[in-house]
Amino acid sequence: AARMTNAAPHMKSPITPPKGARDGQLIDGASLPVRLANFVKLPHTVFAMPFALVGVLIASTIAPISGRVIAYVILAFTAARFAAMGFNRIVDRDVDAVNPRTANRELPRGALTLTQAKGSVVVASLLFVFASYQLNPLCAWLSPIALLWVLGYSYTKRFTRWSHLWLGLGLSIAPVGGYLAVTGAWSDPWWLLCALALVVVTWSGGFDMIYALQDADFDKANGLHSIPSTIGVPAAIRLARALHVISVLCLGVVVAARPLGDATPAVQGLLWTGVAGVAAMLVVEHRMVKADDLSKVDAAFFTMNGSISIGFLLVVLVARLSLGRV
Repeated sequence: AARMTNAAPHMKSPITPPKGARDGQLIDGASLPVRLANFVKLPHTVFAMPFALVGVLIASTIAPISGRVIAYVILAFTAARFAAMGFNRIVDRDVDAVNPRTANRELPRGALTLTQAKGSVVVASLLFVFASYQLNPLCAWLSPIALLWVLGYSYTKRFTRWSHLWLGLGLSIAPVGGYLAVTGAWSDPWWLLCALALVVVTWSGGFDMIYALQDADFDKANGLHSIPSTIGVPAAIRLARALHVISVLCLGVVVAARPLGDATPAVQGLLWTGVAGVAAMLVVEHRMVKADDLSKVDAAFFTMNGSISIGFLLVVLVARLSLGRV
């Protein structure tokens, strides 16, 4: 407990996790690059990155894209996510140290120093701003706002139960940013990007609620705010389901707006198949999680949501390629 900061002096003493305990989806190895990758759970990039590329593909019907643009979009997203997750780990290091599920993370167990962690976040933040400036002036001007928002998420569990939606809004920057990176302008109709962003807000907000089920008791005992710790696990599951229904409806709105332009009925049909696939996978995800059995939360969180984002990207990619040169 002596390692804890003054940010949470009321928290219980650290509990050492079982030897070899792992906090999910980590890369094997002990080198500094591997430790930094695990520090920010690099595999979780699979959640929103595909939606950034969906935004790029939709925008490609309006303006041409190049390998350079795609590379900077990937760099910007990866750097922003690294900065956000790394900053979260720094802010939450006192909390992580006393939570049995997270006590084996890199900062609590000393696999990284605080200086290394802070330095990596600074570098990632600078890379994000640099990549944004390489895209176009609009992305450049918006980059500090986006960065402040995603970094601000780290403090939300201290004062609001709705941190899940704050995170969702941060991830929703991905498809909007991908679109703006290509066009340098807002969508027409104006509500298309809003609907696409709302897909990500409700989808990621819902799955973050599911992930937070694991810490409902810990959060409640230690004065941290979350939906599961506030309204209970069963009600949180119901709310996550409602958010995912909204996600599917918003995705339907996006497809109905013919985001790939004057596409053929076959292409539109393919996009609708993608919507149906997302809905089916969300049903499977929720069937894996029960109020009295949270043993499959990690699989529901990572496997199903990774499949949703990658699967929908592949559908949009095939649909876009069927229209001709990107």
